[in-house]
Amino acid sequence: MALRIVKLFASAATTTTTTARPTVSKFFYETTAQIAAGSTLTIAVGSFEDDTGAAVTTLPALAADNSYFKVEINGVLQMSDTLAYTAGGAGTGQLEITVPAGSDPIEAQTPIVLEVVNYDPQSSSTTTITT
Repeated sequence: MALRIVKLFASAATTTTTTARPTVSKFFYETTAQIAAGSTLTIAVGSFEDDTGAAVTTLPALAADNSYFKVEINGVLQMSDTLAYTAGGAGTGQLEITVPAGSDPIEAQTPIVLEVVNYDPQSSSTTTITT
């Protein structure tokens, strides 16, 4: 037999399954006074209630590139440029809502809902080699 390169032939197929695994946290607040246009409402972590009505002690951190928060005022989703969210416990955690000059005020007893969503994606892959 003459000299030659012996090649191994194999093919492989990979299947990857990814699960998003979101963690959703909702926080509720009701304004106590009218918030005038041109001012900022700061809601400290302890002023929020959770789904059970209990006082909140910590606002969750936002996972880098896998999270978001949204705010609804009286059931209406708000623009992100009017919001500032800071995660943490007492003395740190808060939500700031800037009421733009020239807009309507936020009236007293208006419900505000903060929703924080963090994703913890998990992937698994299986590779099958056939010859």
